[in-house]
Amino acid sequence: MIQVENLTKRYSGFTAIENVTFKVDEGEVIGFLGPNGAGKTTTMRILTCFMPATDGTAKVAGYDVNRDPLKVRRSIGYLPENVPLYTEMSVEGYLDFMAKIKGVPRSIRHERVNYAIEACGLDIFRNRLIGKLSKGYRQRVGLAQSLVHDPKVLILDEPTIGLDPRQIIEIRNLIKGLGGEHTVILSTHILPEASMVCSRIIVINEGKIAGTVKLNDGKVAIIEYGSTGKITNLEESGNIYIKVRGPSDKLIPRLKLIPQIVDVVLGQQEEEDANTYVVIHEAGADIRSELTSTIVYSNWGLLEMRPVEMTLEDAFLELIRENVPKEYDHESEEEPELEIEQEISDEEPLNGDSSDEQEIIEDDETDEIKEDS
Repeated sequence: MIQVENLTKRYSGFTAIENVTFKVDEGEVIGFLGPNGAGKTTTMRILTCFMPATDGTAKVAGYDVNRDPLKVRRSIGYLPENVPLYTEMSVEGYLDFMAKIKGVPRSIRHERVNYAIEACGLDIFRNRLIGKLSKGYRQRVGLAQSLVHDPKVLILDEPTIGLDPRQIIEIRNLIKGLGGEHTVILSTHILPEASMVCSRIIVINEGKIAGTVKLNDGKVAIIEYGSTGKITNLEESGNIYIKVRGPSDKLIPRLKLIPQIVDVVLGQQEEEDANTYVVIHEAGADIRSELTSTIVYSNWGLLEMRPVEMTLEDAFLELIRENVPKEYDHESEEEPELEIEQEISDEEPLNGDSSDEQEIIEDDETDEIKEDS
């Protein structure tokens, strides 16, 4: 449904994205994650035909964004981070207007408007002016306009920004329910949200694809590293965290003698004579008894043992670290920080004001009082 190959966008003296390549199958719900300024919004703007790419190709629903931009726009619903709304119009009037300009036939226009209103929880506000709504409900109106023409592809940039916790859950469930009938690309900074909604995560860092993470019931299953091509299948192995009082130089070789153990990774030294370890073992193997007896028989102290599951946050940070340029070694950590502070954000050429990104949750009632006054 979406094919991106070697997509590059350069500004004067600054490369926002470089050789970005990925594919999204029909009906997938994909998370598009990365640090601020990594290139997420630039990529989305190219896919939605808001700006041209410098190099590379991108196809949405089979249409090329350069050769068939109008057909691409008819095939997508786009929710930008800062939603442009006509605040003097009512919710229903605005959505009816958007349905008209998006080519929804008159015979089903009322049905599509009602669907979008009900799906986004706007029924009690259908006759209210948009300018009188809180920021959270304006965000819902923006999501409704992206759904009103029943697009094949939905591209949602921070769809839950400005919503309260209850609204976030409702919109999250809505987006998850759209999978299958629609192909969805979701950009968000909230990693738990991505793990609950998405089947796969694409991580972008410094304008390049750092890797992908496949999720199974919200848990990290497979990690593919973009820089090296290495694939880690967590479904084929298990991890156990242990904390042991004893010499690590003797403990690690001893534990590796257990047949089902693949590797033992030394962690932090939390106490003077105790270290932490992650024991990687074959999938389905129960090594707890043998692991315990080996440690106790060697007269070492087993202080803690528990299973370990890699979270999406762990996988995200690992991919980001993997994608750090090689010249940024540990001895020069301060220099990259200075460069990052001076780096131009990929959103700045179009929108230099990023203050809205700081607002995450807003009290709806307070906002309405302010608007009415």
